[in-house]
Amino acid sequence: SKDLKGAMELLIEQKRQKLSTVEKLDEHMDFASQLIFAQNRGDLTAENVNQCVLEMMIAAPDTLSVTLFFMLILIAEHPTVEEEMMREIETVVGKQELHS
Repeated sequence: SKDLKGAMELLIEQKRQKLSTVEKLDEHMDFASQLIFAQNRGDLTAENVNQCVLEMMIAAPDTLSVTLFFMLILIAEHPTVEEEMMREIETVVGKQELHS
């Protein structure tokens, strides 16, 4: 746990350094960035930021995988919804190839 906490603190510090050098902040405004700015404003402590990021790193993969699993089951059980989703994707993306 101590090693993980130290690694998380290092990653947050690297993120903080990156944010201090970017020209356009809106391209880098993710969850960790919001937490760092909340600390800069005095709304959170450094320990709060570290704990939030650590919890997201530990908990997010499990909750995300369960959520995606149930979402895919629900889509499979409702083919008309799946067709509507595909039409919307084609409307927004067109014939472009999707990249992850």
